[in-house]
Amino acid sequence: MDLNDLTWRKSSLSGNNGGDCVEVAELAPTTPRPTHKPDATYALRDSKNPIGPVLYFTPSEWQAFLRASK
Repeated sequence: MDLNDLTWRKSSLSGNNGGDCVEVAELAPTTPRPTHKPDATYALRDSKNPIGPVLYFTPSEWQAFLRASK
């Protein structure tokens, strides 16, 4: 799955110094989904390893993740 065309964002609080950051992208309706999670809407990756593993979230999983991480 090619995720290079996605717009990846990270927190404005992370600055430009590298550090421990994650990036999130909202999957467009035409973006291919992973076969294990066809209803995924969000993708999350390590900003220091953009070709590494990606976590996929459905809308309800993403909301739960945001609530738990605050």
